[in-house]
Amino acid sequence: MAVTLQQIAERAGVSRGTVDRALNNRGRIRTELAEEIKHIAEEMGYRPNRAGRALAMAKRSVRIGAIVQEASTPFIQEVIKGIESAKDEVEYMGGTVLVKQIADSNAQKTIRAMEELRAEDVYAIAINPMQDQELQKMIDRFVDEYNIPIVTLNTDLPDTKRLCYVGQNSIECGRAAAGLMKEIIQEKGSIAVVSGYPGNPSVTGRVIGFMQEMKVICPELTVLEPRYTFNNDKMAELMAKQFMFENLDLRAIFISSHAEIGVCRALREHFPDRDVKVIACDILGDARTELMQKQVSFLLEEDPYIQGFEPIMILFRLLFDGKSPEKEFEYTDIIIRTKYNLVRYL
Repeated sequence: MAVTLQQIAERAGVSRGTVDRALNNRGRIRTELAEEIKHIAEEMGYRPNRAGRALAMAKRSVRIGAIVQEASTPFIQEVIKGIESAKDEVEYMGGTVLVKQIADSNAQKTIRAMEELRAEDVYAIAINPMQDQELQKMIDRFVDEYNIPIVTLNTDLPDTKRLCYVGQNSIECGRAAAGLMKEIIQEKGSIAVVSGYPGNPSVTGRVIGFMQEMKVICPELTVLEPRYTFNNDKMAELMAKQFMFENLDLRAIFISSHAEIGVCRALREHFPDRDVKVIACDILGDARTELMQKQVSFLLEEDPYIQGFEPIMILFRLLFDGKSPEKEFEYTDIIIRTKYNLVRYL
């Protein structure tokens, strides 16, 4: 039986797209990794299946669109890496993936991007939407009127006619944060909640799960109304200072989105003598640094790469092979990180 690229990828611990780039000397890939993959392929007796690829290329063109909001954040940059790897896979099989990045979270820009992709004749779209009625209607319109299936990634709008969702179960993430909070807060007092965009279903879901679970497991603690930073570090710093001044019994802060550097700067520089615990989400950028410095007690990590990669491949399998997704919700793992289990990030 002929050796496949997927088998080589599994042996090497990389994606199929990475194997393709290594064996065909294209794209960006480390020289050492490329040589290792070539060695594994030779060892396994791999021979290029040109006939199989030609057959795939002869099938009808597959054009998939991807729209990513908040593309300027470290987390979404990792999501984009997953999308780019899936793009390699699809293009190897003769398809096309068109990616549109939106720096902030903006429903109108997203709708315009959807229309642009429709004008470019895409057959399906992957998107990380925000909570917006007009955008919800547009998703349903694409599905019903234009017959363009939609897969949501990272953030979900389950009340639309989207095909499925790939990403974190944000409610469960919030509940997990509450469980951790109970373990590290030993006194009565209040807890602040800092979030990003109020229209982002993922980060607001974490807030909802956190507040619901805290009421059940820590009724003696007061969870203050959440405040939103729109992913602005300066705003996060000002909010943290305000929380501290207004609540002398503040014991902890839960950050459901990107605001770690602002919050931690406020605590470190303005309130060094007050012991306020911090639990945050996602392991990238400033959050990792603050965890290493023990300003953050726990980080709840998800898998951004899969959130980018899998939606494109779901749509490819749907268009190329007629295979529908096996389930509506493909949840990524919720991983708890401390400063002691960050070895792979150092």
